[in-house]
Amino acid sequence: MAGSVVLVVGSGGREHSICKQLAPSQLVAEVHCTPGNAGTRHFATNHSVSATDVSGLVELATILAADLVIAGPEAPLCVGLADALSLVNIPCFGPVAKLANLEGSKLHAKQVMRDAGVPTADFHVLDSESDIDAALDEFSQNPWVVKRDVLAGGKGVVVTSDRAEAKAFISASIISDGKVLLENFLPGEEASMLVIMDGTDYVTLPCSQDHKRAYDGDIGPNTGGMGAYCPAPVVTEIVHQRAIQRIVEPMHKYLSNQEIPYRGVLFVGLMITESGDPNVVEFNVRFGDPECQITLPLISSDLYTLLYSAATDGLIEQETTFHDKQALTVVLAAEGYPATPVKGRSIDGLIVEDIVSENGTTWVNFAGVGVDENGGYISTGGRVLSCSAIADTLVEARTLAYQLISRIKLDGSHYRTDIGHRAL
Repeated sequence: MAGSVVLVVGSGGREHSICKQLAPSQLVAEVHCTPGNAGTRHFATNHSVSATDVSGLVELATILAADLVIAGPEAPLCVGLADALSLVNIPCFGPVAKLANLEGSKLHAKQVMRDAGVPTADFHVLDSESDIDAALDEFSQNPWVVKRDVLAGGKGVVVTSDRAEAKAFISASIISDGKVLLENFLPGEEASMLVIMDGTDYVTLPCSQDHKRAYDGDIGPNTGGMGAYCPAPVVTEIVHQRAIQRIVEPMHKYLSNQEIPYRGVLFVGLMITESGDPNVVEFNVRFGDPECQITLPLISSDLYTLLYSAATDGLIEQETTFHDKQALTVVLAAEGYPATPVKGRSIDGLIVEDIVSENGTTWVNFAGVGVDENGGYISTGGRVLSCSAIADTLVEARTLAYQLISRIKLDGSHYRTDIGHRAL
């Protein structure tokens, strides 16, 4: 594998993190990223092919003679990137479209969980013929959880105690999608488990917790994630073992027995009850963002070896090791996020050393960051960047991350000041 060429697909903070962790590998000669961003260019050669242009991605991978393609977001997987790459014998870290439907369809994921015996919330599938009020009455003892059965970029779920809001979202989703899921509410504490798997074995990465609400104290609208930390103390050894036995092993058995086994990362969104019982909230077929930014740096063994092995059914032959450290990241969001973010404003206070992480303990991951005509950094998205740190304790990592983000200036921006509060 020495001298390998890797193509990373995507343009966000997750892809920045993947490129950053791959670049130092002694086994990697070239890292490429498409379309990439202003951060990935420090670790990879950026290209202009869209992340959903499957034929363009296959052509680029072929021209580069890529030894491995890593799919960052879920969209290219759901439209068949791994399937298309297999036709030209290029390994892909990411499942074929049929298995990527675990994220593409909430209903499909629920049906798979039922088949595999994986614990998850009860649910109804509602359509134009359904009695919406009767369904709402059945789950009325808790907030209602309504999920669109489509790829919605993290914005297809409403959790509300307002019956009118729930009914309106259900009705709108039926009109747009034909059907919608109404789930029973699962009380507890959320955590994220990233599982690398292939047809031979699986590897669980340290569990993390992210903060979805926009503002301190877990209030405000849901977002794609305002920060995260890893490992998450709520996932005790007992909870972890239960998750392995009840969720990971049944899912690996199910997915490895498919005609083409699952090759990639399965993101398991957990809800942990007061009694320490883990249930599945959702599956994603890619690294979480911002969870990726603070999970990958905790891997002490070679990342390329791990991802290439998973893409080629070689996990059973590998040993993955981890640093005994704590990591935390804080997201800087643009004014207006998560509704309508203001874009195009200059970002001040950034230095190259923050991006390439010369000190090895703090770094910046770009997500919605571009470069203007003068070479200055500007905001191009809602979640603009994240400031991360790794240290011996979570308190120290948190202090370092906040020291870093305090130096960065973006007019109108906001960030949470309480990332990690559940653990601290």
